[in-house]
Amino acid sequence: MTTRAPAPSKEAQPDAPERDGLPRWVPVLAILVGWIALWALLRGQDTLALAGRERTDVMRWLGDFRDGVIASRSTNPVVAFTNGVGEVIRSVFGWLQELVSVPAFPRPVPQVGWLGVTALAAWVGLAVAGVRMALLVAATFVSFGVLGFWEEGIDLLLVTGLSVGVVVLLGLPLAVAMGTSPRARAVITPVLDAMQTMPTFVYLLPIVLFFGIGVSGAVVCTLIYALPPLIRIGGHGIRSVSPTAIEATDSTGQTRWQRLVKVQLPMARKTLVVGLNQSTMAALSMAIIASYVDGPGLGEPVLSALIRNDVGSSLVPGLLIVLTAIMLDRTTTAASQRAESAARGVGLRGRQRQVVLAVTGVVALVCVYLSRTYFSLAQFPDTGWGPRLSEALGSLTDAVVGFLSAPAEVFKNAVSYGLLNPLQNLLADSPWWLAAGAITLIALALGGVRAVVSTVLCLAGILFFGLWNDTMLTLTMVLVATLLVMAIAVVVGVWMARRPRVDLLLRPLLDAGQTIPAFCYLIPVLALFDPTRFTAIFAAVVYAAPPAIKLVADGVKAVPETTLEASRSTGTNAWQEITQVQLPIARGSLVLAANQGLLYVLAMIVIGGLVGAGALGYDVVLGFARSEEWGLGAAAGITIVLLGIMLDRIAQAAAARQGVSKRQSLLARARGGTRRAA
Repeated sequence: MTTRAPAPSKEAQPDAPERDGLPRWVPVLAILVGWIALWALLRGQDTLALAGRERTDVMRWLGDFRDGVIASRSTNPVVAFTNGVGEVIRSVFGWLQELVSVPAFPRPVPQVGWLGVTALAAWVGLAVAGVRMALLVAATFVSFGVLGFWEEGIDLLLVTGLSVGVVVLLGLPLAVAMGTSPRARAVITPVLDAMQTMPTFVYLLPIVLFFGIGVSGAVVCTLIYALPPLIRIGGHGIRSVSPTAIEATDSTGQTRWQRLVKVQLPMARKTLVVGLNQSTMAALSMAIIASYVDGPGLGEPVLSALIRNDVGSSLVPGLLIVLTAIMLDRTTTAASQRAESAARGVGLRGRQRQVVLAVTGVVALVCVYLSRTYFSLAQFPDTGWGPRLSEALGSLTDAVVGFLSAPAEVFKNAVSYGLLNPLQNLLADSPWWLAAGAITLIALALGGVRAVVSTVLCLAGILFFGLWNDTMLTLTMVLVATLLVMAIAVVVGVWMARRPRVDLLLRPLLDAGQTIPAFCYLIPVLALFDPTRFTAIFAAVVYAAPPAIKLVADGVKAVPETTLEASRSTGTNAWQEITQVQLPIARGSLVLAANQGLLYVLAMIVIGGLVGAGALGYDVVLGFARSEEWGLGAAAGITIVLLGIMLDRIAQAAAARQGVSKRQSLLARARGGTRRAA
């Protein structure tokens, strides 16, 4: 046995590359120590904080640019074109409104009343997704009327449908280009990165300037946010079509167009529907944000109630938005799976389905006729349920807040005094050159030269736009929220990966959490913590946690069972298995979860500027609310984009440097443990 003792060290040789250099946390820790030492000597100097109404030359120039655009509306061809597009959107939307949601003069009711609209929507749900989805669609439409939000609910669906229709017209050709042309993919990908990194609230300032307020601005900002998912996912689906299938059909002499329409698009249909589903969810999530540009829909009553700090009144339309999201998500998902379900003999099919659709179609047309003929069936009767439910939810919220206020205050103070305040002091009170240098060195330690280039460029841009101090305040909140998100994601994700029953229970809740529009998270959190920066942080944590948890759970679950068995054969306990095997092997998923969590947090932190978060989020809101501060808001919006790009690039470079060396090392160690056990 003694002659075999050195063997394990040889088996562990793949670890050598990891030990040749210091672990990355060592230089990061050294940088932080040096930063803190210099901060203690220089704190409060050169922080570049703007005093009161002080504005930089860049902000004034941006304000002058806005004034110039407004003054040249009649002569500038770009502004004339965007105004024309906005007028087309307003005309189409106005016609649709008179058709189904608002009175069509001289009629005191729409052309098609609530009964006809509900029947037609349920029939479409039956045709594309089945009986259960038809019932869900009908229940959602009826809930609009019962709770007193029929017009707002239908308007929300109209804005979403109009936006998604344009997304399909623009996104499908771009998805085809990404899926079939590497050059097109190289050009389109950076544009999509910028669109997805930019927080949604930042879209509003330039959109209002060029397209105006109202439905035109709402549709355009929704379109920008909803376009990337269809392009990315659709392009991936087309690119993933089996080369064997393409080669087999190419042998028949088909053209590129025939290959696309007869092979690639049909085989990528399911993936394209997934992309359409994600674009629809993205469009719906803009409902409340679009209300800031006077966009119609359920976002208006939610925003109005939030301004009054009336949580009960905001919850009812907020819940209707959630119900609408669930309806659209489940319906589009079921539609993508209908062909497979029919092949397995599930649901209606063949002649039976045709008969049912014909009969229910006739019923739907009869309902349309009745709703056009009888005004009582065109305008939903006032049930009074909405105000009563608002009052009940308000009372329930007060009771829950009263019960949780004490522990919530303890948690808030612990995070604020233990983490938030010290980090904010370090970032915001350091001289700008010290903070910039330390951030650059940390980027170098984590991501190498690749991360340093983007970091330096983004920091230079932040300095140029004159909001350095506010950027450091925002960065503080983003880092604290991301840290909390990852703590939750690791604990819950590992629990889900190791306990299938827990995964089965929590995954539907996480899926639902990802369909809820971001703004809806502010409502209960605002009631619990009042308007403060912590409200924005906590709402960001709640919003960003579901996708991060799912990524961690899937990564840990993907660890090979043979690797786990090898580690167990060496006598490792559950804690050692998690910390020494599963988490290290799933490190790539953890990095991806941190990256996605960070981007979700950044988007929500900006929205948190409306509830006391201050910093860049408040600057954007102020620039939007007051025309004389437009330059400040525009500078803050661009700065947010630069901050998001910098953090995203550092995270991506850090993930790229991980490689596969650690996984190979752990696998080699596991093989060594198996040999020792043998």
